[in-house]
Amino acid sequence: MELGMVLMRNIWLILYYGVAWKLPMQPMPGYKLFYAIRRFLVRKLLSECGTGVVVKDRCYFGNGKNLHVGSYSQLGQNCRLQGQVVLGNHVMMGPDVVIMGITHDVSRIDIPMNTPDLPTIEKPVKVGNDVWLGTRVILMPGVEIGDHSIVGAGAVVTKSFPAYSIIAGVPAKIIGTRRSELNT
Repeated sequence: MELGMVLMRNIWLILYYGVAWKLPMQPMPGYKLFYAIRRFLVRKLLSECGTGVVVKDRCYFGNGKNLHVGSYSQLGQNCRLQGQVVLGNHVMMGPDVVIMGITHDVSRIDIPMNTPDLPTIEKPVKVGNDVWLGTRVILMPGVEIGDHSIVGAGAVVTKSFPAYSIIAGVPAKIIGTRRSELNT
C-alpha cells in the first residue's frame, strides 16, 4: 500500500477510535449527525460498507480491513468484531454482540497459551441477510447464520444454522423457525 494511503488510513482510524466511536447515539440531541460522522469514517475503513449502515457508539472492529457490511445493517452499541466477518443486508444487532472470526491454535502443547507466539487460525464468520442478533450474542469462528434468522439474546453460537432459524441458548440450538408453513 502506498505511504499516502497508509497515512490516510491511520488518520481515519485515529478519528474513529479517538473521537467518533464515543459520540452519543439516539435519543441524545444531534444523534443523526453523530451517526453520519461514524458512517463516513467506517466507509473509509471497512473492506465493504453498503448504503444506510448505522454504526452505534463504541463499536470495535480493529482496522476494518476484514469486515464487509451490507446495506441497511447495524453495527450495535459496544459490539466487537474480529477477523474475517461478512454481514449481509438488513442485519440488526443488539448491544454487546461479539463476532470472532479468529481463534488461537491450541493444538501445540509446546507453546504456553498465553504467549504472543501462539499461532492464530482465521475462520470467517458469515451472517446472512435480514438477521437479528440479540443483545450479547457471541458468534464463534467459522459460524454461518442463514438469511432471515433470529439469534436470541445471550446465545453462544458454535455451529452454523440454516435460513429462517430461531436460535437461542448456550450452546445455541434451533428453538423454532420463521417459516410459517413449518410452524403449523
